[in-house]
Amino acid sequence: MAKKQVSLHVVRLSVLVLLSCFVNYSVCKQIKTYKLSRGKLSVTFTNYGAVMTSLLFPDRHGKQDDVVLGFDIVDSYKNDTTYFGAIVGRVANRIGGAKFKLNGHLYKTDPNEGHNTLHGGSKGFSDVIWSVENYVPTSHITFKYHSFDGEEGFPGNVTVKVTYMLIGENKLALKMEAKPLNKPTPINLALHTYWNLHGHNSGDILSHKIQLLARKITPVDEELIPTGEITSIEGTPYDFLEPRKI
Repeated sequence: MAKKQVSLHVVRLSVLVLLSCFVNYSVCKQIKTYKLSRGKLSVTFTNYGAVMTSLLFPDRHGKQDDVVLGFDIVDSYKNDTTYFGAIVGRVANRIGGAKFKLNGHLYKTDPNEGHNTLHGGSKGFSDVIWSVENYVPTSHITFKYHSFDGEEGFPGNVTVKVTYMLIGENKLALKMEAKPLNKPTPINLALHTYWNLHGHNSGDILSHKIQLLARKITPVDEELIPTGEITSIEGTPYDFLEPRKI
């Protein structure tokens, strides 16, 4: 009799777990870490948010250091509000008033920054567990996520793929793809990595030089929402057509 009762409890527990997985698939998906390496370049990732957690690379003097900011413990990304190294979407940046019109229909998105939507909402692509479609440790890794119709208020089912790939001995490339399956929808993906080429523990980046081959900017208002204007960078602090210090 005791064995039957134990078996019955096991069956009930199994049913509860299956129901939990059916209601919330992410409960049954595991958060894992992955590594790409070739030569002196080494990059690590987690399938939580398809985050790039570290990038080890030597400088011109041969000193190797981690040049991206992040956390030492993967679970820390669950409470991250800075989007360290994550893929953000469906729409990176802000949606004013947490609403937009598309094909005559008004859609209301999740207002996770005041009354605006930032980086896809409270549970954007940076806060979900991605599956791994393809992984070759010396070559590339492809993360995949299925975004459902109505997720954070956005219309339509969407399949998203992100591939990090090593090129040659010292280059890392990124390819992002998104395919709407049944409805038009806005998509604006971004890799939200913070870089410090002197090493992540070396202080600020104000001595870094940067070049941006962009002649125009989109100004924002006091809430950092684009105004709709497109203006020239000439005579502004945003002119980085030639390399100069930040």
